Amino acid sequence: MLFSSYNLIAQEKVIKGVVTSATDGMTLPGVNIIVKGTKKSANADFDGKFAVQANQGEVLEFSFVGYATQQITVGNQDRIDVSLKEDVNKLDEVVVIGYGTQKKSDLSGSVGIVNMESAKKVITYDTAKMLQGQVAGVTVQSSGEPGGFVNIKIRGLNSFSNNNPLFVIDGMIVDAPFDFAPGDVESMQVLKDASSAAIYGVRGANGVVIITTKKGKLGKLDVKYKSLVGFQNVARTWDVTDRVGYQTITSAAEKNAGLTIAPGNDPTNSSYITNVDTNWQNEAYETGVVENHSLTFNGGAETLAYNMNLDYFKNSSYIKSPQDYERMSMNLNLNGKKGIFKYGTKIGYTQSDKENFNSYVGETAIGALVGAVPTMPVYDANRLGGYGGTTNLTQRAISLNVIGFNNLIENNGQRNRFIGNIWGEFEIIKGLKYKIDASFDRLDYENRRYIPQSDLGWYYITTKEEASLDVSTGSSDKTFFNNTLSYSLDIDKHKFDALVGFVQERSDSYNHWSRGVGYDYGEISKLQYADDTSTGESNTTITGKSSISRINYSFDDRYLLQANFRQDKSSLFSEKNNSSNNYSFSGAWKLSNEKFIHLPKWVSNIKLRGSYGKLGNNTIAPYFFATTINSFAGYDFNNALAPGTTVVASLDPNVKWEDNETTDVAVEVGLFDNDLQFTAEYFVKNSTNLLIGVPLPFSTGAFPASITTNAGAMKNTGFEFSATYNNNRNAFKYSISANIGTLKNEVKQIGINGNPIYGAASKTEEGRSMGEIFAYETAGIFRDAADLAASPTQTNAGVGDVKFKDQLTIDTDGDGIFDKADGMISDLDRTYQGVTIPKYSYGINFSANYKNWDFSMFWQGAGGNKVFNSIYRNLMAGQYGNHHTDMLNYWTPTNTNTDVPRPMIGDPNANGRDSNRFIERGDYIKLQTMEIGYEIQIPVNQVIQKAKVYVNGQNLWTITKYTGGDPDFNSNDGSFSRGYDGGSFPNPRTVSLGIEVNF
Repeated sequence: MLFSSYNLIAQEKVIKGVVTSATDGMTLPGVNIIVKGTKKSANADFDGKFAVQANQGEVLEFSFVGYATQQITVGNQDRIDVSLKEDVNKLDEVVVIGYGTQKKSDLSGSVGIVNMESAKKVITYDTAKMLQGQVAGVTVQSSGEPGGFVNIKIRGLNSFSNNNPLFVIDGMIVDAPFDFAPGDVESMQVLKDASSAAIYGVRGANGVVIITTKKGKLGKLDVKYKSLVGFQNVARTWDVTDRVGYQTITSAAEKNAGLTIAPGNDPTNSSYITNVDTNWQNEAYETGVVENHSLTFNGGAETLAYNMNLDYFKNSSYIKSPQDYERMSMNLNLNGKKGIFKYGTKIGYTQSDKENFNSYVGETAIGALVGAVPTMPVYDANRLGGYGGTTNLTQRAISLNVIGFNNLIENNGQRNRFIGNIWGEFEIIKGLKYKIDASFDRLDYENRRYIPQSDLGWYYITTKEEASLDVSTGSSDKTFFNNTLSYSLDIDKHKFDALVGFVQERSDSYNHWSRGVGYDYGEISKLQYADDTSTGESNTTITGKSSISRINYSFDDRYLLQANFRQDKSSLFSEKNNSSNNYSFSGAWKLSNEKFIHLPKWVSNIKLRGSYGKLGNNTIAPYFFATTINSFAGYDFNNALAPGTTVVASLDPNVKWEDNETTDVAVEVGLFDNDLQFTAEYFVKNSTNLLIGVPLPFSTGAFPASITTNAGAMKNTGFEFSATYNNNRNAFKYSISANIGTLKNEVKQIGINGNPIYGAASKTEEGRSMGEIFAYETAGIFRDAADLAASPTQTNAGVGDVKFKDQLTIDTDGDGIFDKADGMISDLDRTYQGVTIPKYSYGINFSANYKNWDFSMFWQGAGGNKVFNSIYRNLMAGQYGNHHTDMLNYWTPTNTNTDVPRPMIGDPNANGRDSNRFIERGDYIKLQTMEIGYEIQIPVNQVIQKAKVYVNGQNLWTITKYTGGDPDFNSNDGSFSRGYDGGSFPNPRTVSLGIEVNF
């Protein structure tokens, strides 16, 4: 007995080791180690080291959040090093929802989860750009302008005014995320239906994007440095004529109009230009540079963990000008736990500078650049400012020198933004938690635009009296104060989660502007040196109060129910209309957990879910319910001026919230241990009480002669599909994911009388999609006089002009059947030529890694929509601007086999009117990103723990039939004028080199 007891004691020993992550080799602090079947346990320290007593033959179980549990049997060894793999079961992933979190498998609403590994490979200053192609039903449009606006829509258009989604960063509501560094983002979720977004009430009608930044993790100090430098160029340029081609076409246009040839284009004239042949695209386009550097510090203890990120981003333009974007940002997250208390704070600061591109009369820099005439030089020392221009006597062309214009003008915007949040959570009793948090968002900005005295040629001469300086400074403060109470209760197979809360918010904005005019050339651009100045200011305050509630119920992990309710009150509306009740209901059924349903082993998960909810939209300007009057107006009574009052603007005192109702059904399937996951979804969104301007009689005296009221309605429907396959079981690991979303938009009501709304080459009408292209349809070219005589009457048409189709029919015999064309070409012959909202959008991700190598590529696209190519229309106008090379094939008596009309100054036949000559398909697919990286082997116990180098390409290849600069252009977001490409900055092709180092 003594011998046996001694033998048993000798078998128990101390097992030591280190726990690391199989993904990156980093140590994992806080890993739980238990000896199965005993009460013996231990935890890994800051360095991932552990020590636990165990006997030979006993089993050690290692578990850590986010990693697959691993079991190891104790043998003769005294040391066991463990490498934990990430848990690939995405159904157990915890996702952030409104005012809380939830397991992905328990979601009953439509929540799109962004693949951050793929999204972060998009080089951008704006987090919103990272969403492009990542989530079904989310469309993103952007441009190549440094610091330019990114346009994002979730499940189509829901309003005639603002369709931008709500962004929530670490629980803080923000208008847009472009002030914040994308590299600091940990996760992104998109709340697409009313069930998931109802907790945000009137803010959630256009969808919600929840962004969570990196938080502190237990362990020793971890320092990470990331650096990237990229080079950008324009992927596609326009084919425009050189000097000879330009002079040939323009001279023909003058002769066809009965004019003399401009001296600069006439070889017989002494002013004939032969020494200038400017290729404006070659002169303007250069290699742009993008760089991003960040330094992250992470670590801490359970009582206080920290994560601080310092980030620097700069993007210089690919156009030869000072227009660039530069931003420095800092983000600090602190979080900890002490007993029953949890607490944390967030501090973020951003300083950014953006030099803006300039417009003379609304044209874009790209549009003016492409249309600039080749007989205008870039530089001219004889002109004030040193840049070239045209003259009325020589070229007769009004052509803007875009390079000179943007280099002479100072147009700078500076932003300083501070956000702060502090929160605390107290567990009153088990399962019952009270949380309080307060946040503050402060923005200070200054915009300066100085237009100096200069001479850029005919029409573009700025005199001393016109030289001006506009300065505006302002600030906005937003405060949010949230109190929430949550309770979780498990009773046998029943599980309850409830949330109630109260939200208060206040927004104050202030703006001060000053204008100075009258500056000599070279004079200091300050207001005190102006000959004349004016100034003004404005101040607005918006307040709101909300009550929120949510309850989740689950029975036996089979049946899931959720209900949300939120009441909002806002000072944006009059007292009788300032309340909005928003609610939603959703449910899910996990068929795969039913005992009576026998599924094949390869079927891991099947879930059906559905939801219905009502949201609001408070997109309206402050005080828009109170009619504005001028109390200093005078009236003429009996030839005498009498004091009086008049209405300045008529406003509807009964204006109220826009309403949005959404119905959503879906099926989720997981196969082969959830390695393959598939989701299919259908939604219907009905938007009513939309705010829209209704015309008023001019006799009202209101300006503008319209009143904004709730008199619009719209419907959006669509299907969404997504699939993901992961293979992580072999040395070669790979993942493939794809998503596609369809969208059909229909306008149900416009105003009181249903009068259509016209936009740029578009028309919005009840029963059709918003902003459809509305234009003439062509029928070729008038070949000869007989063809002209036999065609419908077309005012000012001549042989060689465009022939337009007669689409208007009339009832000739009174039988109610419109069976004959009216024989005339007029505005009534315009027809719908296609929708401008893409009918579908999609994204495809592929990533793989083998040993130290990793590779990924991301394709993204959209289609089913039409685009009006306005730049091409301008280049085919045959006027004094430059021309497309297609114009060289213009009609002449000896060149009749062509579809290009004769050029003629003045264009009496209006060949350049809105027609299908300039309408193209907007379908495209892009290789948005491709990246290959190599992880450098680092010796153990060195200062550098991990290092990776990589090469990244962006916007590498576009497959499209669109002839414009880029089919992925930032469309006019005015809703009614959509799909109109007036010269958006094309997204550049970017090749970058990067390095990541962990210390």
